[in-house]
Amino acid sequence: MSGFVLAIDQGTTSSRAIVFDGAMKPVGTGQKEFTQFYPASGWVEHDPEEIWESVLVTCKAALKKADVTAADISAIGITNQRETVVIWDRATGKPIHNAIVWQDRRTAALCAKLKKQGLEAKFTRKTGLLLDPYFSGTKIAWLLDNVKGARKRAEKGELLAGTIDSFLIWRLTGGRVHATDATNASRTLVYNIQENAWDAELLKILRIPSTLLPEVKDCADDFGITEEKLFGAGIRILGVAGDQQAATIGQACFEPGMMKSTYGTGCFAILNTGSDLVRSKNRLLTTIAYRLNGKTTYALEGSIFIAGAAVQWLRDGAKMIGKAEHSGELAAQADDTQEVYLVPAFVGLGAPHWDADARGAIFGLTRNSGPAEFARAALEAVAFQTRDLLDAMRKDWKSGNGKTVLRVDGGMVASDWTMQRLADILDAPVDRPTILETTALGAAWLAGSKAGVWPKARDFSKAWALDRRFKSAMEPAMRTRKLKGWQDAVRRTLSK
Repeated sequence: MSGFVLAIDQGTTSSRAIVFDGAMKPVGTGQKEFTQFYPASGWVEHDPEEIWESVLVTCKAALKKADVTAADISAIGITNQRETVVIWDRATGKPIHNAIVWQDRRTAALCAKLKKQGLEAKFTRKTGLLLDPYFSGTKIAWLLDNVKGARKRAEKGELLAGTIDSFLIWRLTGGRVHATDATNASRTLVYNIQENAWDAELLKILRIPSTLLPEVKDCADDFGITEEKLFGAGIRILGVAGDQQAATIGQACFEPGMMKSTYGTGCFAILNTGSDLVRSKNRLLTTIAYRLNGKTTYALEGSIFIAGAAVQWLRDGAKMIGKAEHSGELAAQADDTQEVYLVPAFVGLGAPHWDADARGAIFGLTRNSGPAEFARAALEAVAFQTRDLLDAMRKDWKSGNGKTVLRVDGGMVASDWTMQRLADILDAPVDRPTILETTALGAAWLAGSKAGVWPKARDFSKAWALDRRFKSAMEPAMRTRKLKGWQDAVRRTLSK
């Protein structure tokens, strides 16, 4: 078999496909954006059919650019936007409604109701998660309750539900396989991460029939073979992981204490805690980092809903910048005497605050505040939020020595200014790898290693290469002042 692996990276705003060669280098890429739907305030949807078409188009484009055929590909690895959920017809594969996206807040009232009933502790103990609209379970419940006839059809076994990976696997295999992996399952609010099984009690609370749900497999496992008609030959699907866990794998964070943070639409920091299932006391999430050969590795995770999306808002909403990649250059021109803080709670605040009702706010404006100050505030907000997560992780996981090195990836890390400011605010080294496509690389490694054409974890870790290390250069007094200003801004933004 060849060493070529096709990675499908199905994200929040676009789908990408990357062909990696036997040296684990990207040799062909396809990318396609798709429509974001906002049917009501705080609601976010995607058209599953448009996602499916974008995946097919990008896979074919990547194969063409790599100058290979489907027959040359040893395996497919899939990584996906987590928590975004679809329900489809078991017989036809047709979705019954648009996908409800991870950012969507429509189930806030249901989450509040469950909290009022004193059920959050039960959900957290079993799933490691909090009762928040972010997660898939309440989205499934909403669809069953609000799409005409859905609940009755679900109870008859006519419907299937899953995160985007499951929907793609179903489509790619021609409806032969309904499966997910342990990382995506762990984000649904109905998967017991200690027992590694769907939880009957939680399913009953949310009134979700178990027949809807996919089989849960290891991250590197047999997820079926694609239909020949799609790409010209059947390709084995051998790896699946949610995007943040895939990035953790792509960053070779296989040892307890290693941490990665991905800066895309949102920001997601994951700290590997090994076999130690850490119960957070600081409102972080306990989650599955990966499951390989039946062995589960756990992690602490902090989720920031808005990171790069704040820069997109400056470009598309506020019209203050022309191109997102210019934000770092603009931030560098900001007036140092101004302390402008942007709390980007456009869809609520994630960890460690978990305030679904908070909304964005800007503090410290003067008559001289302009695009440069806004750009700096948007980028600094990412650094401040990451610092909040790191502080919470250090409090929760006493096994760490406090000397964290952060491995970073995602679109924002190409900005030297942003990465330097991140190191300054964290007061910790920030390592940027040579390959920034770590999410796709993680999915590819799962598939390639399972196929036997890529190295095992130890040798894969040795191949990780550093592009640049950013070290803190900020005066401690300035860092303290900035952090104090940020904390005050957040306090004034919280809804309660």
